[in-house]
Amino acid sequence: QVQLVESGGGTVQAGGSLRLSCAASGRTFNTYGLGWFRQSPGKEQTLISAISWSGGTTYLADSVKGRFTISRDNAKNTVYLQMNSLKPEDTAVYKCAADLNGRGMYGYWGRGTQVTVSS
Repeated sequence: QVQLVESGGGTVQAGGSLRLSCAASGRTFNTYGLGWFRQSPGKEQTLISAISWSGGTTYLADSVKGRFTISRDNAKNTVYLQMNSLKPEDTAVYKCAADLNGRGMYGYWGRGTQVTVSS
């Protein structure tokens, strides 16, 4: 079992930055991968970034590549999403999720944090 709690969302002007955090508890943190998803009103939830248990492998969707960075601190049981050069289209609810089996199947989810980017 894994519990995930996101923080760091808020409202920022276009071009600004935010850093999202996701604190995990339960299963030993450095044994599973994590992903960040987002969902805008009327759109499907999509995976925008992921990181392996060690942090050695990362994924960024094309829509955020070059602007967002994912990282994890296994000593703090936390995964981060650094978001720079934010655009209004980045407005969404951002959720982190845990992939316990390393197969891209995310079975544990946080409640999410709202990010709003104003133009």
